[in-house]
Amino acid sequence: MDKQRGPQDGLLTTLTERFEADRTHLRSVAYRMLGSLSEAEDAVQEGWIRASRADISGVQNLGGWLTTVVARVCLNMLRSRQTRREDPLDVQAPAVEADREGGLDPEQEALMADSVGLALLVVLDTLSPAERLAFVLHDMFAVPFDEIAPLMERTPATARQLASRARRKVQGSTPLPEADLERKRQVADAFLAATRGGDFEALVTLLHPDVVLRADKAVGPTPAAIFLSGGATVAKAAMAAMGRARYTGIALVDGMAGLAMAPLGQLRLVLKFTVADGLITEIDVIAEPEIVSGIEVAVLAA
Repeated sequence: MDKQRGPQDGLLTTLTERFEADRTHLRSVAYRMLGSLSEAEDAVQEGWIRASRADISGVQNLGGWLTTVVARVCLNMLRSRQTRREDPLDVQAPAVEADREGGLDPEQEALMADSVGLALLVVLDTLSPAERLAFVLHDMFAVPFDEIAPLMERTPATARQLASRARRKVQGSTPLPEADLERKRQVADAFLAATRGGDFEALVTLLHPDVVLRADKAVGPTPAAIFLSGGATVAKAAMAAMGRARYTGIALVDGMAGLAMAPLGQLRLVLKFTVADGLITEIDVIAEPEIVSGIEVAVLAA
């Protein structure tokens, strides 16, 4: 004879249904917290394990509770990451390209990064775990500070201060750029679109005939710095970097519109543009780690 289902069975069924309904949302939270799709999937799975073992009889807002469970897992992962920082990714061929055996889909990873914004991922990567938690949960998912504070064992006022500090980093501390920033943003956007699409002619039209490109020795493929001049020459060099374009996004680079390459949300290379009369006259490509680490990258407002 079958045993009757008890109250706990019903609660578990309700939890399972709600978790599956919220899985996409929970993955979005985890991805913004961690900047890695594979780690986000791991965090969601660990969140389910913890949730399924918990007593939820007193939980009023199941969706909000699941968000905080996954967020706490992400916070622990971020704290652990600080003590064992991953090896730098190869600028020439990001490790994410070869991570298929771990189940990571590079195309899906790139699409997710694009949807969030590479510049935002870069800035989030510079935040402390507590700052990142407070900013992501409050500013991106509207979780109240009184629900965020217990996750980091802080007061709501402290959680608010952490989110505010993170917000300033996201927006950048560089003085407001000149009035034609929007036009320069459009040029940078068009440059990236042409590079991603392999549109050589469109790229040439963005470049001044006497454009110069300077790249430091860390850019490669040779161990020496690179200097190129002429629209066609520079365009060919840009086309050769198409493989990097999927991990590149528009950003505010030292207060100016530019591009940032950031596989897995970790800044590896930046392009600074000098624009005059709507054309790119100079491109500086910087990949030296000690220089890149000193560059301020912020989100370029739409």
